[in-house]
Amino acid sequence: MAREQLGVLTALDVAKTQLYHFTAIVIAGMGFFTDAYDLFCISLVTKLLGRIYYTDYTKEKPGSLPPNVAAAVNGVALCGTLAGQLFFGWLGDKMGRKKVYGLTLILMVVCSLASGLSFSDKPDAVIATLCFFRFWLGFGIGGDYPLSATIMSEYANKKTRGAFIAAVFAMQGFGILGGGIVALIVSTAFDHRFPAPSYAVDRHLSLIPQADYIWRIILMFGAIPAAVTFYWRMKMPETARYTALVAKNAKQAAADMSKVLNCDLEAEEEKVNKMVTEPANSFGLFTKEFAKRHGFHLVGTTTTWFLLDIAFYSQNLFQKDIFSAINWIPKAQEMNAVHEVFMISRAQTLIALCSTVPGYWFTVFLIDYMGRFVIQLMGFFFMTVFMFALAIPYHHWTLKPNRIGFVIIYSLTFFFANFGPNATTFVVPAEIFPARLRSTCHGISAAAGKAGAIIGAFGFLYAAQSQDPNKTDAGYPPGIGVKNSLIALGVINFLGMVFTLLVPESKGKSLEELTGENDENGEEMKNTAAAAADSARTVPV
Repeated sequence: MAREQLGVLTALDVAKTQLYHFTAIVIAGMGFFTDAYDLFCISLVTKLLGRIYYTDYTKEKPGSLPPNVAAAVNGVALCGTLAGQLFFGWLGDKMGRKKVYGLTLILMVVCSLASGLSFSDKPDAVIATLCFFRFWLGFGIGGDYPLSATIMSEYANKKTRGAFIAAVFAMQGFGILGGGIVALIVSTAFDHRFPAPSYAVDRHLSLIPQADYIWRIILMFGAIPAAVTFYWRMKMPETARYTALVAKNAKQAAADMSKVLNCDLEAEEEKVNKMVTEPANSFGLFTKEFAKRHGFHLVGTTTTWFLLDIAFYSQNLFQKDIFSAINWIPKAQEMNAVHEVFMISRAQTLIALCSTVPGYWFTVFLIDYMGRFVIQLMGFFFMTVFMFALAIPYHHWTLKPNRIGFVIIYSLTFFFANFGPNATTFVVPAEIFPARLRSTCHGISAAAGKAGAIIGAFGFLYAAQSQDPNKTDAGYPPGIGVKNSLIALGVINFLGMVFTLLVPESKGKSLEELTGENDENGEEMKNTAAAAADSARTVPV
């Protein structure tokens, strides 16, 4: 039997959309803009790093990063992100969302700037410095995931909560787009100021000395949006759900939300004290009670995010290699070092502009109408279809007349990733777990995703190599080829559809309804979240 909801939480659930909602979206969203910029801008400059530090002018092709170095540069930030999601997710439930929120932002600003510095001009020193600071940059980024999602879910009203959380995550699309645009501007400026011949024409002159500034400027630019939002993050009050249900301070929760909502709210201390002592609000993460209520939910959110990120990050980090394979980007020796950055940036910007960004905003506008479950299932389905559509007739797409068709279908996989599981896997864990475990469980789910991203980032480097030893990149063993890699990603997306059946629908319900925190009798509602999910889900399980 459900008791009467706390007045402060009811006020948040039924609040009309107003300025503070949009302020919270912008403040949390700029963190995600920075996250995406910092994580994905590295793919724009890895080819340039190879040319600067690993070119052997006696070879017919310009230098590229050795396999172990490329794996480290591409994957180290993801390793840091995984660790940060687990640590800051746990810390957000222990210390509060707001206290930890500022710490992650400081870490991101400092490490973004430091990523563009190095202790020497020797290749080993440059790469070691870059990897060290990108690990800690990833650590800060990791904290942003559970904290931003949790804060937005706890501030939002129940009618448009999905759209608000998805809007925060949608800033990731603008971050990817922003990285491409910054790289375009910087590379264009250097290309015009310091014109150079292609590598095939003059190997030494194709790499201008000033090229070393380009990658540093692109990486360091990520500090700006994070620094701009620091003041506003510190001005945000702690969420009422944390203050009331976890910190057990009804008076502070009422005072904070009275200012936010511009209305008088009563401090219901007696009701809060009674709520937090109920069995439904006292079990921990590693208990049988949690396993009964939320075990399958946690399995669902972790596996779907894990599978999604294998496909999503391998596509994002290595789309430059795919475009090179179909000759959409000229061969490296046909360009100078700076122009290669421009061409890679142009390709990423076009993909982001035409498919990545629109996909996110389709989710924002439709998630509270279609529901999370339907969008996630649909997204995985179409990702599977388009992956196989690229993979099975792969030779057809490599022919020059068909390259535009390849890019269109490739773009559609991004569109349905973002109008699909890439957004919903972020939204759902912020809604279906209890307040005292919400940030932790979101961090665990997000960390599972980053484990998938690491597999995608490291694995795709090797898997996408040609099966012909004579056609592999320098230093790489033969792989399974791009075609077979795309088939493997299609199978992974299909498995994502299967595990989506474990994820509950949370559309239109208050957070306490979903988690059973507002229940008066813990025994009667052991399966509150599961019952809510079953009644709302559109596909029987």
